[in-house]
Amino acid sequence: MLGFSLLFLNARTGWLDAISDWAADEILLKHSKAVRFLLAKLQDVLAGGALHATGLLALFYAAVLFTEGIGVYLQKRWAEYFMVFATGALIPLEVRHIFHRPSIAALAILLINCFIVWFLYRVLRREPAHVSPTTREVPVETH
Repeated sequence: MLGFSLLFLNARTGWLDAISDWAADEILLKHSKAVRFLLAKLQDVLAGGALHATGLLALFYAAVLFTEGIGVYLQKRWAEYFMVFATGALIPLEVRHIFHRPSIAALAILLINCFIVWFLYRVLRREPAHVSPTTREVPVETH
C-alpha cells in the first residue's frame, strides 16, 4: 500500500498532464476557463503538500480504526473505551469548525457526535466487563 502511494505521489506530474490532455482533446474544452481553473487548483493542492498531509492523517486514522475494530472483535474492554475516546477526539475539531464556519448542519453533527459519545460511555458504564466463561469440572463416571 505504501509503495502504491509513493508511486502515486511520484507520478503526479505525468497523470496531471494526462488529465490536461484528456480535457483538451476528448471533451473539447481546450479554452474553457472552468477546466483550466479546476486543473490549476488541483495542481496547487498536489504541489503544496496538502495531499501528503491528508494522506498521513488518513493513514493514522485507518490504523486507529483497525486497532479499534480488532479489539472490539476480540471483545476486549480496552477497545470499547478506545472507541469512545476515538469518537470523542473529533469533538474539538467540530467545535473549531463551528467557531470558524458556523452552520446548522455543523451544529447538528456536533450534537449527534456528543450524543453518540455520551451513549457509548453510558452503555460501557452499565455493562460489567466481559468475563470469559470458566470451564466447570464435571464429575465423570468410570466403569
